[in-house]
Amino acid sequence: MELEIKNLCVSVNNKKILNDFNLTIKKGEVHAIMGPNGTGKSTLSRVLLGDSNYCIDSGDIFLDHESILNLDTFLRARKGMFLCYQNPLSIDGITNSEFIRTALNEQLEKPIGLYDFIKQMEQNIDDLSMKQDMMHRNLNQGFSGGERKKNEVLQMKMLKPKFVIFDELDSGLDVDSLKIVCDNINEYLSENPDTSVLIITHYKRILDYIHPDYVHIMKNGTITGSGDLSLAQKIEKFGYDEAFATIPGEDNE
Repeated sequence: MELEIKNLCVSVNNKKILNDFNLTIKKGEVHAIMGPNGTGKSTLSRVLLGDSNYCIDSGDIFLDHESILNLDTFLRARKGMFLCYQNPLSIDGITNSEFIRTALNEQLEKPIGLYDFIKQMEQNIDDLSMKQDMMHRNLNQGFSGGERKKNEVLQMKMLKPKFVIFDELDSGLDVDSLKIVCDNINEYLSENPDTSVLIITHYKRILDYIHPDYVHIMKNGTITGSGDLSLAQKIEKFGYDEAFATIPGEDNE
């Protein structure tokens, strides 16, 4: 699935967050966006999924060459978009399995059978080294930070999206859990090679597991430089200021 963002300007409470933002992610590509706090990275992820708290001042977002600006969040999800949240919400009274099965059936022509659903859930839970009782617990209720992140990846594996956004996936994960999560993501991408990915992160460590085709630096709501994995390595070694000072800005289109 191809995503194209053209000259996107976004504000919230009359404050501009994204400023003439341009980015193209082609089918099957993995892109990473890095940048300091407050540059608009998480805003971008929410805008892509249609968060109504943000105002689109100008520009457009295209999914497989069709504008999605006027589509509600659930319609964007039906088209194959998925956001792995930085801080997943907990919902009391809805079990994990109820939530995922309802979401899955919303995108299927025929509801999935209970046996097939449970079989898939159990296998994916095992793959993520989660406890089987996670299936019956209320959504993220009492989950640790790492369990919430694993649960987001569990949802991805069950829903099988075509365009995935990981917003600070590595936050809340210890080293072992990060490897498990990334192994599952890499396996999913290997089985679904047309899936496109946008990774939003502060740190290079997740990129050691999920190798991006392109790395972009974001500052003041726009992309100021692009490169390959070596750009993330330079950021880790010298910091963002050095990267901003030495890397020419070039939007990836």
